[in-house]
Amino acid sequence: MQVPLLDLKAQYQTIKEECLEVTREIYESQYFILGPYVEKLEKEIAEYCSAKYAVGVSSGTDALLLSLMAAKIGHGDRVITTPYTFFATAGAVSRVGAIPVFVDIEPDTYNISPEKVDALIKDMPVTERKTLKGLIPVHLYGQCADMNEVSRIAEENNLIVIEDAAQAIGSEYQKKRAGSLGDFGCFSFFPSKNLGGFGDGGIVTTNSEDQYENLKILRVHGGHPKYYHSQIGGNFRLDALQAAIVSIKLKYLDQWTTARQKNARLYKSLITAAGLNSVLTVPFEKENRHIYNQFIIQVAEKRDELKEFLLKNNVGCEIYYPVPLHLQECFADLGYSPGDFPVSEYAAEHTLALPVYPELAVEQIGYVVDQIKKFYA
Repeated sequence: MQVPLLDLKAQYQTIKEECLEVTREIYESQYFILGPYVEKLEKEIAEYCSAKYAVGVSSGTDALLLSLMAAKIGHGDRVITTPYTFFATAGAVSRVGAIPVFVDIEPDTYNISPEKVDALIKDMPVTERKTLKGLIPVHLYGQCADMNEVSRIAEENNLIVIEDAAQAIGSEYQKKRAGSLGDFGCFSFFPSKNLGGFGDGGIVTTNSEDQYENLKILRVHGGHPKYYHSQIGGNFRLDALQAAIVSIKLKYLDQWTTARQKNARLYKSLITAAGLNSVLTVPFEKENRHIYNQFIIQVAEKRDELKEFLLKNNVGCEIYYPVPLHLQECFADLGYSPGDFPVSEYAAEHTLALPVYPELAVEQIGYVVDQIKKFYA
């Protein structure tokens, strides 16, 4: 049996005619950059995320970059975030000239530990604390970070909160949507995401009217009106084709999320029935709406061997992420060493993503669990 990690072709077949129709409309209009399709999507995403405003951008990475620029975080400033995330989180901080400051994660959710953020700030030398400007919690794998504590710490220390919600559209923290909980919310429409386009794309949410206007200016090189520049921005525009495709998919997102959640429950029940709880740990649902961008198991031993076994037996799987950011070569100048963030390092060595996409058949999930049982037997 074949069980790919993700099957976008299966999803496409369910929306194919809608996609072809809207792309034909755009080809006929020849209006490809920003415009009415982007404006429509911005309104829809803002409403979906319970935010007042949304600004379509060129990628999830650029959503982070644009938010940092809008917050006027730059050279020599410090931004706290997690080392256990996709590279763009800290990469965007470095690109604006700021300094990523890493804090370890919680062992059950893999999200940033507010307790350790609090301790870090209290132990900071006064000179460093004065340069501390931002905090980027990552809602990893589709589950929100502990935003009450994050917000409290940010308020006490006058920090801008930028939610990295690239994997978390529709997830909730105490019945509040990701993207409405900080100063900025950053989302990705990369094709593999729960809500993905047919190429790169992203969006920034905010509840500030001033920042909404500022974000729109910064995404077109800081020009307002056209050709008049009071600040330096970038080319962060979302194109109409991506906006139109994402808008179509948004109509189906909740039912796809429900299917992912159903698949996650089935995995958990089959893993328990197979007696595998002694060798692996299934995802912990701390918040009330986990959207399962990934289904992550934590493997006590032989993770890499299990991965190779599954791939050999036609089960797609992946490691997110094999090297924490504090141990990446490009961040060597930050001065971190192995052992500095043991929870992140353990997660990098012991976690594995299994297929969880909405179109998975019950038989496929059963096959995946059978293969894991076979490996450990």
